[in-house]
Amino acid sequence: MTPRVVLETNCIISALLFSQQKTAWLLHAWQNEQIIPLAGKDTVNELMRALAYPKFKLGKDEQALLLADFLPYAATVVIDKIPEGLPLIRDKDDQMFLILAVVGKADALVSGDADILQLKDSFFTPPIMTLGEFKKGLAL
Repeated sequence: MTPRVVLETNCIISALLFSQQKTAWLLHAWQNEQIIPLAGKDTVNELMRALAYPKFKLGKDEQALLLADFLPYAATVVIDKIPEGLPLIRDKDDQMFLILAVVGKADALVSGDADILQLKDSFFTPPIMTLGEFKKGLAL
């Protein structure tokens, strides 16, 4: 069964913008259907906002091309109700990834964000992992 995965925005951006470097495996993993990334309204909005950051120097057309390298491979999760009892992430803006992972029944939440990773040893459904841990678990 193909793992369903929530990828925090920085992971996606690294794979999209630096696909010729050490994160190329992640881009290929979703394009080759080795993983199914999950996406929700809030996380897609966050991705679009991040791609527009001035530091990336991406025009609208370039942003659209990058989104086209991700969105067709993602499974959409509609979040009608926020699950009760979830731990709170220190940065409230990151809570959407945990909610998406739980509602979408993800097999993993993959992140490089310290605030999300802080929950790693106390929240296990789904497991929270770094990109390196996730790659090792996929044996890529």
